[in-house]
Amino acid sequence: MRIAELSRRTGVTSASIKHYVREGLLPAGERIGYNQTAYDESHAGRLHLIRALLDTGGLSVSATRAVLAAIDDERLPVGRVLATAQDAVSRTDADPSPGALARVRSVAADRGWTVSDDNPGVRQCAEVLDRFADIDRDDLGGMLERYADPVLDIARGDLRAVADDRGDRDRMAETVAVGTALGDAMLAGLRRMAQEHVARTAGPGTDDER
Repeated sequence: MRIAELSRRTGVTSASIKHYVREGLLPAGERIGYNQTAYDESHAGRLHLIRALLDTGGLSVSATRAVLAAIDDERLPVGRVLATAQDAVSRTDADPSPGALARVRSVAADRGWTVSDDNPGVRQCAEVLDRFADIDRDDLGGMLERYADPVLDIARGDLRAVADDRGDRDRMAETVAVGTALGDAMLAGLRRMAQEHVARTAGPGTDDER
C-alpha cells in the first residue's frame, strides 16, 4: 500500500509516518519507483504500537525508540525488555534524598521483595516522598506503605499476562513493554474511577462537587 492508504487505515498523518521513519521508530517501506514507497500490514501494526506508546503510554520519542528496539532484539531476554520498559516509563532527573531512598528500600525489604538497586521505581517513589516533604506534607508519605501490598497483586497479574504468551518470545516481549507503559495509564484511570466511587459512597457531602 502507498503512504496515503497507510495513513487512512491507521489515522496517522503522512507527515508523522515519515517522521517516525526518520526517528527510527518505523521501518522504511520498500522503494518501488521514483518518490514512491510501498508499505505492508506490518507497518500498520507498528504504527498502532507507536501511537499507543506515545499517546496513551505518554512516552517520549527517545523512550519509545528504546522500547521498540528492545522488543525487536530477539537476543534480548524478556527480563531485559521489562527493565527497558520500566526505565522508559520511570525516567526522572531527580536526585532523591538518602532518607527517602532508605524508606523506599525498607518498605520493599520488610515485605521480602527482591528488588535491584537500580530499579527505577525506587528512585521514582523516593522522589515523590521528597516532593511531599517539600510542601510540608510528610503525612502523605503513608501512601507508600498503603499501596505496597495491593500493588503486589497487580504485579502478579502483569506477569501472568506475560506467562500466557510463553513460547512466543516476540509476543512476550511486546506484552511486557506495552503492558508496562499502557498498564500505568490504565491503573491511573481505574484509580480516578475508584476515587469517585469511594467519595460518593463514603457519606453525605462527599460528592458535592459532581
